[in-house]
Amino acid sequence: MNNSHIIQVRDLRKTYLVGKVQVPALRGVDLDVEPGEFLSVVGPSGSGKSTLFHIIGGLTPPTSGEVRVAGQDLAAMTDAARTRMRRRTVGFVFQKFNLLPNLTARDNIAVARYIAGYDAKPEASFEEVLRLLGIDGRLDHKPSALSGGEQQRVSIARAVVNHPAILLADEPTGNLDSENSIAVLDILRDLNQRLGQTILMITHNPEAAAYGRSRVEMRDGRIAGRT
Repeated sequence: MNNSHIIQVRDLRKTYLVGKVQVPALRGVDLDVEPGEFLSVVGPSGSGKSTLFHIIGGLTPPTSGEVRVAGQDLAAMTDAARTRMRRRTVGFVFQKFNLLPNLTARDNIAVARYIAGYDAKPEASFEEVLRLLGIDGRLDHKPSALSGGEQQRVSIARAVVNHPAILLADEPTGNLDSENSIAVLDILRDLNQRLGQTILMITHNPEAAAYGRSRVEMRDGRIAGRT
């Protein structure tokens, strides 16, 4: 494998056991992602997109194959080692904002620092990210006082506060209207272009997929093409 790639996947396979039936989700996936790339991953439901993300993010182990993330061999890791890697190397943004309702936006972001074992207060450089996200004036509000777009911006801030090597975004605009969807996609593009953040984004929306610099299409647990 080439160490210049931030993500390297070779012959990745994942099979789930449903009752007594083995259901293949990934059927031999090869993928290389360079540092600073913004890659959109598209495909129909059941094509294996989410399974691929869960494995790259260290949320689930593969059945077989090789997976390296920021030089770390995930397939050889214990569950505890994958958890440590996930907390410091990967940021997650989901369709559901998953903010803690009783905490302010500031404290929701600080929780990510605490879980990763860092000082709860972000570095001074994070102020640039907050300005980029447009939430620097909303940090003392709880989620119930924030719009959907603002909540997703807080979730993005939480995902990148620890300066992860990779940001995984799974349908990040799925719960947003068109105006907020464009705003969030613009933010992801700015994070990629201004700060060099490596981003992999799952989306079913062709307009959203166009924000990526490149695109992978998945079908039936395989990569059907890359543009």
